[in-house]
Amino acid sequence: MGEIKMTYRDSKQAQHKADLPDYEKDLASNEQSIKESKVRKRIDELLEEKRLKQLLDNSDDWEV
Repeated sequence: MGEIKMTYRDSKQAQHKADLPDYEKDLASNEQSIKESKVRKRIDELLEEKRLKQLLDNSDDWEV
C-alpha cells in the first residue's frame, strides 16, 4: 500500500533529465552580456578601420 511503481518510460525520462547539462549556469548575466556585446562591437569597428586603412594605403590614387 502506498508503493509507487516507476515504469520503464518514467525511468528513462528521469535518467535523461539527470544527464542534461545545466545551461542556465553557463549563460552570462544580463550585465555581463551587454558588456561583452559592446566589446565585440568595438573590436569589429577597429578591424573595419584597419581594413579601410589598408585599402587606402594600397591605392595608387595618392600620386601627385
